[in-house]
Amino acid sequence: MENIYLVLIVIIFLLAISDLIVGVANDAANFVNSAIGAKAAPFYVVMTVAAAGVFIGAAFSSGMMEIARKSMFHPEMFFFRDIMVIFLAVMITDVILLDLFNAFGMPTSTTVSIVFELLGAAVGVALIKTFNNPDIPISEYINSAKSLAIISGILISVVISFTAGAIVQFLTRVVFSFRYEKRFKYLGAIWGGFAITATTYFLLVKGVDGASFMTPELKATIKANEKLFFVYSFVGWTFILQILYSLFKFNILKFTILVGTFALAMAFAGNDLVNFIGVPLAGLDAYRHYVATPGATPDTLLMGVLGEPVKTETYILLIAGLIMATTLFTSKKAMNVVKTSVDLGRQSEGDERFGSSFFARSLVRGFLAMSKSISNYVPVRVRNYIDKQFELPEPPKDAKSDGPAFDLLRGSVNLVIASILIASATSLKLPLSTTYVTFMVAMGSSLADRAWDRDSAVYRITGVISVIGGWFFTAFSAFTIAFLVALAVYFGKLWAIGALLILVFFMLSKSHRLSKSKKADEAILTVADFEEDGEIGGATILEKCRRDVSDVLKKVADYYAKTITSFEAEDRKTLKETTKEVNDLSLLSKKMRNDIYKTVRRLQEENIDSSLYYVQVLDYLRETAHCLTFVTNPAWEHLNNNHKPFSTDQLIDLNTLRLKIEDIMKDAVTLIESGDFKEINKVLSAQAEILDFIRGLRKNQLKRIKKEKTSTKVSMLYLSILHETQSMMLHLVNLIKAHRDFASYTKNGH
Repeated sequence: MENIYLVLIVIIFLLAISDLIVGVANDAANFVNSAIGAKAAPFYVVMTVAAAGVFIGAAFSSGMMEIARKSMFHPEMFFFRDIMVIFLAVMITDVILLDLFNAFGMPTSTTVSIVFELLGAAVGVALIKTFNNPDIPISEYINSAKSLAIISGILISVVISFTAGAIVQFLTRVVFSFRYEKRFKYLGAIWGGFAITATTYFLLVKGVDGASFMTPELKATIKANEKLFFVYSFVGWTFILQILYSLFKFNILKFTILVGTFALAMAFAGNDLVNFIGVPLAGLDAYRHYVATPGATPDTLLMGVLGEPVKTETYILLIAGLIMATTLFTSKKAMNVVKTSVDLGRQSEGDERFGSSFFARSLVRGFLAMSKSISNYVPVRVRNYIDKQFELPEPPKDAKSDGPAFDLLRGSVNLVIASILIASATSLKLPLSTTYVTFMVAMGSSLADRAWDRDSAVYRITGVISVIGGWFFTAFSAFTIAFLVALAVYFGKLWAIGALLILVFFMLSKSHRLSKSKKADEAILTVADFEEDGEIGGATILEKCRRDVSDVLKKVADYYAKTITSFEAEDRKTLKETTKEVNDLSLLSKKMRNDIYKTVRRLQEENIDSSLYYVQVLDYLRETAHCLTFVTNPAWEHLNNNHKPFSTDQLIDLNTLRLKIEDIMKDAVTLIESGDFKEINKVLSAQAEILDFIRGLRKNQLKRIKKEKTSTKVSMLYLSILHETQSMMLHLVNLIKAHRDFASYTKNGH
């Protein structure tokens, strides 16, 4: 019997290693998004600093390990077998949930997931015990008071974090403004000294109780001198930073952000390591107690030992920290989660990851009305001064499209506030959600920084709501799935455990494929930027435009042909893939047109007129690709719903049309790639021929309808394909003419 439970302990630890890898991929956004978003240092430097913080911070997490043992339930009321069921259910659920959220790039909370998984699994087992022994109510098994305190603390942290981030960022911006370089000559060292002192104070002084390597005497000494530590640290850092700035023009903000990244990674490890290894370590202690108790059986040995104080060995914490640090460099999913947080806090305009929602629109309208009302009571002089501090500086001509999402000042505020809040909670042994805190601090600071203007507010708010909704979904899913898994393991025993482990493996491999597919989709939708930095000339734009347009037109011809042939063969798989590719191409053409603003800003003054032709070309390219979606999508919907196929005559006509489209597209690409438009009349003649052919096909179809030789759905699809093909040809010729004029103007200057 002991061997069975030993195997279960091994399984739990293997799941814990997987959970560490998956969890760090999710939580990497918590401590690197500010440094990456502000471009404070190269990516490898940021990750190295974060990895060092995670590794060292793991040694400060010993005091948090009690959360997994007794915070959500009373261990003395459960037998050894019950505890093993609970812990196994928690680990299986946690790995599946976190990996799914990572695959979709949504930042979720490992703290919330572990808390609700423990609660769900414990409730499941407690219900069984209550059913078997009705004299003991379920309230005797569940630590409801502590559970409610933890859950309410996590929810309150959302409000506190958002508010703190907004207030501190607003005050900081009012003091320094967006043009903070001049004021930093005098105040930069003070700001940096305070920021570094605040983070180190809360990490070292307030988090010392959880350090497994410190003796009680050393902890007492640090506690007794914490005020002196704060004063000496502030004065010392301020003096050092001022000297470095005066002598070497040292970048205080970049250094502050890197220190903050280290501190936040350290705070994360100290607070969140329990989410990954707290349950396995508790399971190991339970197993040791079971083995060391003579004559004990799994169904009779109560687990009151888990309620006793615990001190985790330092080497175990450091091994876990090493795994987490290694994961930072190897996980491809981590950056997907980081991107969501950075995009929602971005200062500049651009493609929004989320759409609009009714709630977001209503909220924006309400805030606009409230802002106007409040501004009426603020003196004009004060209002003008504040507005001046929030004026964005003119971006440099050589600004890159992949520049910082926000400036270094906001990045430092994000890190300082988040690390202080998290370290404070750790010192109080509260499992604060690092995801909630860091994300909401970043959202509060972006709101205060006026990054959410009227052009982007509804999309950013919708994104925040989506992320918060994902958090609530995490809680509900974690509780429900852990509850069901605990019941399955309790009654199904080894058969259920085997089936669940197979499910875990399947889910991990499935989400891995989903992540790779998502990355491939993003690669398709990536528009290559100009190879040179700084200002660009008309010839550079023309060359890039030539490449982009020819690539899109080749794909339009290919996808149009695939649509017709796969629809004729009733090949659902190919047509479904083609539909997805066509939709991606339409999004790509839309993104190319949306990037016009960035391109025009970088144009040399003497080439500004060429932008008119560039805009025309991309407009017609967008319309050409868009027409294709109205050919492919209806064809897929028709085939997928198993409607009647086209008649033989209709298929012959469409295949003839397909060949004509392929020919004209090939000629159009040749003209554009060569830059020689002497043969443009050949394309114009081919277009006229195609339009006449389409008119003939439409006339024949109307005759079939008159004679009732075709169904309504088939007729509507056929006519729709003809209409969209006609529109596509009209836009194609306009595209070629616009490109010809663009090339002529760029070459001759008129």
